[in-house]
Amino acid sequence: MNNYKKFLVVIDPASDKQPALSRAFHLADKTGASVHVFLSIYDFSYEMTTMLSVQEREAMRETVIASQRDWLADVLAQYPTQVKTEIHVIWHNRPFEAVIHHALRCGIDLIIKATRSHDTLKSVIFTPTDWHLLRKSPVPVLLVKEHDWPENGKVIAAIDAGNDDDSHAGLNQAIISQAVKLTQLVGADAYLVNSYPGAPLNISVEIPDFDPESYNNAVKKHHQAEVKKLAEGFDIDDNHWHVGEGLPEDVIPAYARQLDAELVVMGTVGRTGISAALIGNTAEHVIDQLNCDVLAIKPEGFESPVKLD
Repeated sequence: MNNYKKFLVVIDPASDKQPALSRAFHLADKTGASVHVFLSIYDFSYEMTTMLSVQEREAMRETVIASQRDWLADVLAQYPTQVKTEIHVIWHNRPFEAVIHHALRCGIDLIIKATRSHDTLKSVIFTPTDWHLLRKSPVPVLLVKEHDWPENGKVIAAIDAGNDDDSHAGLNQAIISQAVKLTQLVGADAYLVNSYPGAPLNISVEIPDFDPESYNNAVKKHHQAEVKKLAEGFDIDDNHWHVGEGLPEDVIPAYARQLDAELVVMGTVGRTGISAALIGNTAEHVIDQLNCDVLAIKPEGFESPVKLD
């Protein structure tokens, strides 16, 4: 996290509170990073004003942009800080593309965005922009929820220790490294969590001599050994890692609730298109169940489908 020198904060124009901005300044105070305050706006009615000339429509857009810049300046005035800040208001009809374009163009190291809470249901609502950023951003994305970061808090690294694939091994290392650096930065403790699948229910019918209990014990021991090895590599205590049977979207949120964690660091492969619709992204299922902040990072070599023009 210390090598993050530029934060991009995605502003929610529909909200009076900007928790992403608060989180960004909290981290920037500790890292010395600068903060790009970013707002993407668009109003189709301005493009459809056929009675006006191109120049007049452009003038109207510039007036709206200037108004939003003034509003952002007022918002920033509520955060007395020595952190270097820049305001960026972009006219764009696809907010996630505007965010990623700006991140690529300006060398952003971390995108910070708040989720929305449903006041009636007391739950978090993820917008299409959230999911697009998680899937397509080559830059780490920090999704901020309504959860404080107290001193001596808990940061969880969600890993997949049972996968021997080189890319997964590298991603595990990156996830734990980010989590440990964050704990050192904010004075928290690092924890590891890993899930493993139980024996398929139908296998006992298909293979009469199959012993599901022995199978589960063997799989559990394998995962425990791999997680222990990773924990030792980062000097994480034995009582700071957990291996649970079940789906990641069940095991990881349950452990986060048990610890009352402030943050979960995890990897997102960024599956898009038909494969995402049919298979789903494990990370998204997990994130949907968490009640704390999430830092999502991509594996090395990930290429975003969103390119600079």
